[in-house]
Amino acid sequence: QVQLVESGGGLVQPGGSLRLSCEASGFTFSTAYMRWYRQAPGKERELVAGISSAGGATMYLDSVKGRFTISRDNLRKTVHLQMNSLKPEDTAVYYCNAQRGSWSAFGQGTQVTVSS
Repeated sequence: QVQLVESGGGLVQPGGSLRLSCEASGFTFSTAYMRWYRQAPGKERELVAGISSAGGATMYLDSVKGRFTISRDNLRKTVHLQMNSLKPEDTAVYYCNAQRGSWSAFGQGTQVTVSS
């Protein structure tokens, strides 16, 4: 059974940092492209960052470039999103996504709230 379990969300002040983690099971993690999406209230889900199966290629939403870093550990079957210099507009539920070919799966999400 495919499982993606996110953790690390919470309440943080503007300018602060959080590190999200996603633990994967039930599929061959090392062959999957991994992404982080987010969805703010009243808005569509948007792609925040992605990382290739071996970790050699990454991509970022323009508004998070230079502040967020995606990484993965294929031995531990985890993907992380380090978020620095957080802004109120980063407030959203963050979802981990795994994709390989036509197959894709999402986790349940973790809430990130940036507020003073």
